[in-house]
Amino acid sequence: MNHQHTNRLIHETSPYLLQHAHNPVDWYSWSTEALQKAKDENKVILVSIGYSACHWCHVMERESFENENTAKLMNENFINIKIDREERPDIDHIYMDAVQAITGSGGWPLNVFLTPQAKPFYGGTYFPPIKAFNRPSWTEVLQSIMQAWRERRNEIESQAENLTDYLNKSGNFTKENILDITFNDAIGVENAEAIFSAIMRSADMEWGGFGKAPKFPQTFTIQYLLHYYYYTGHQQALAQALLSIDKMLQGGIYDHVAGGLARYSTDNEWLAPHFEKMLYDNALFIVVLCDAFQITKDKKYEAAINKTLSFILTELTNSQGAFYAALDADSEGEEGKYYVWQKGEIEELLGTDSALFCECFDVTEKGNWEEKNILRLSHSVEEFAALKHLSVDTFREKIDLCLEKLKIARSKRIKPGLDDKILLSWNALMLGAVAKAAIILQNDRYKAAAISNFNFLLHNFTGNTKDNLLLHTWKNDCAKYPGFLEDYAFLIDACLQMYALTFDSNCLQKAYDYCQYTIDHFSDEDGVFFYYTNKTQQDVIFRKKDIYDSATPSPNAVMAGNLYKLSLIYDKREWLQRANKMLDVISPVAIKYPVSFALWSSLLLQRVKGINEITIFGKNGTIAASDILYKNYVPNKLVMVSDTINSSFPFLNSKVSGEPLLIYLCKNQVCQQPVNEVSVLVNLINELDKF
Repeated sequence: MNHQHTNRLIHETSPYLLQHAHNPVDWYSWSTEALQKAKDENKVILVSIGYSACHWCHVMERESFENENTAKLMNENFINIKIDREERPDIDHIYMDAVQAITGSGGWPLNVFLTPQAKPFYGGTYFPPIKAFNRPSWTEVLQSIMQAWRERRNEIESQAENLTDYLNKSGNFTKENILDITFNDAIGVENAEAIFSAIMRSADMEWGGFGKAPKFPQTFTIQYLLHYYYYTGHQQALAQALLSIDKMLQGGIYDHVAGGLARYSTDNEWLAPHFEKMLYDNALFIVVLCDAFQITKDKKYEAAINKTLSFILTELTNSQGAFYAALDADSEGEEGKYYVWQKGEIEELLGTDSALFCECFDVTEKGNWEEKNILRLSHSVEEFAALKHLSVDTFREKIDLCLEKLKIARSKRIKPGLDDKILLSWNALMLGAVAKAAIILQNDRYKAAAISNFNFLLHNFTGNTKDNLLLHTWKNDCAKYPGFLEDYAFLIDACLQMYALTFDSNCLQKAYDYCQYTIDHFSDEDGVFFYYTNKTQQDVIFRKKDIYDSATPSPNAVMAGNLYKLSLIYDKREWLQRANKMLDVISPVAIKYPVSFALWSSLLLQRVKGINEITIFGKNGTIAASDILYKNYVPNKLVMVSDTINSSFPFLNSKVSGEPLLIYLCKNQVCQQPVNEVSVLVNLINELDKF
């Protein structure tokens, strides 16, 4: 490998871009300079997109981008742009859609060819250095693009024009181009049942989860089942949700040694993960673990929350309380090397306990994955303890001591690469999760972590302007790129969670201000959905709307939920109407394809039953409020606390205080008689919430 080259990426902060700074390819980042140069020289633009925890991105770099001859071909004939998809998800979305339209599938590394006007006409994912896997080699692709550009430029340009036009139209969800159905609240219950049945059709009843391998955690789908169970008492919904969580917690996708969830499993049994650990997956997982714990009070869920948060706070948190983006799958150039074990190593470390441990965690001489062992529980801890005639607590203690020994030994290995950039949207997801865990487990360490992260975000991601502009990514004391819809949506949601944790009304004020900014800068022409990019941002070929739940929640769905809650707190009728309009447009497709619209589905369920608006007055208001929040599983609620009648929140007005403790419950524009005990309130909610 030849390291004499450096290219412009040396000035970037993204670990992924810095990895490519010494390639012989003359890489640019996405910039006016690169786009202008393509126009000036009339050259095809190659955009190559990946991220630092992506295994095949590293492979393609090693095989092609570090190769002198390949680089020469790229430098002479193309303007080459490298993008970290986590820094510029807006560009990634547009060109990923293009490649999916061209080839029928997508993924990373994403390599897409554009005209000098940045319009896509050809692309794919990984290309090998020599023809293999039914794929042409990378140099063959480059040569055929060069030839086509020389000989059939007009054809390419009109194809790019049509494709761009198609993508722009298809990405725009409007009422007309979905289905013209009006939502009737009276049929809400049937809709909730239809969504439940559709989810169960794709449910794996043996191993949990939904669909076939590769299997993703799909936490929003699990969450819908838990909400549905809450409203209907339907046992099958609870059983499938808990089965999914339990099988992940037993599988290799969960790190038994140090906590934390990998991105997905390559098989149906959650055994062999793709070993990257992303911040967002762990945030979403903690949230459903909190729900599972609140419903069942089962200690194993509490233990999993604590273990996962311990991983986050020790491995993925910087000294200022911000959360890093991800840990790579590879260490020492080998996928999963950090996480897997040989039986001999374990025997050496555990001595007399090793036989029990190996039997429990499926560890054998020949291994359960590529001649090595990924730890996974062959039975639940309860079943195993019974088989061994041990009490569950004794057995769990024994296992925990063994895992602690492995953890110490493993920490001496070479760690996987860390992606140490701080992304606002992902931090906001984790902030919401840490705040929720702090409330439900009444844990002061988590509360402190949430407060310090919240302060970090508010302090470091706001532009110099006073207009509530947020930025997307931060590293080396510098935040950049105007925030995307997900940054605003997830942060507003986190502000609402932070209010539930601290009862500090500044959190609500922040949520309101960012919501107003989002409406002003991201709304579509119909005033229904939101674009992914800010209207002030000029460097994308069109603005896209993101409405599906993918690995992270749809920012439009999160905004609908935010508008709904804030409309109640601030009495903004037009925000409520907008949230309802969004649901009207989505409901027909959500009912048909709930696994792609699981978060929307939960919002539909909430709309059918309404939000419990709980207002508490009196000296011990915050104690009562915490009681309500942490002891009882009530998915859709807003709890406000006031020592006095606080006129800045319409939510709190017109309610009379004077007693030591008064609790008001309102729902769907109807208020109940105030009560003065939490237990009475809980019974009242249970009565009103059931189908």
